[in-house]
Amino acid sequence: VQLVESGGGLVQAGGSLRLSCAASGFTCSSYPMSWYRQAPGKERELVAVISSAGGGTNYADSVKGRFTISRDNAKNTVYLQMNSLKPEDTAVYYCNAAKWTKDYWGKGTLVTVSS
Repeated sequence: VQLVESGGGLVQAGGSLRLSCAASGFTCSSYPMSWYRQAPGKERELVAVISSAGGGTNYADSVKGRFTISRDNAKNTVYLQMNSLKPEDTAVYYCNAAKWTKDYWGKGTLVTVSS
């Protein structure tokens, strides 16, 4: 089982990034998928979640209206489109797949937003 995040980097405030999470080794399409983030010195927090079929999404209040989670089950990939980025969005972003007793994590991708 692997979840591999990509797309992080350095961006100026107000800019955009698109994160990708490529899943393999399990039936990704049957799992709700989530993005979490962890900023330096802070606990990991849930950013966005999408249902297995993609019809339902939910977001942290801090990113509502700026971030969009989506998935392409044919490609076993989940995305996080991040717009209007703020310095407080700086964090390592992690992809997660969890269902019943299964809980899979990627190694994360670093997003740095400069002011």
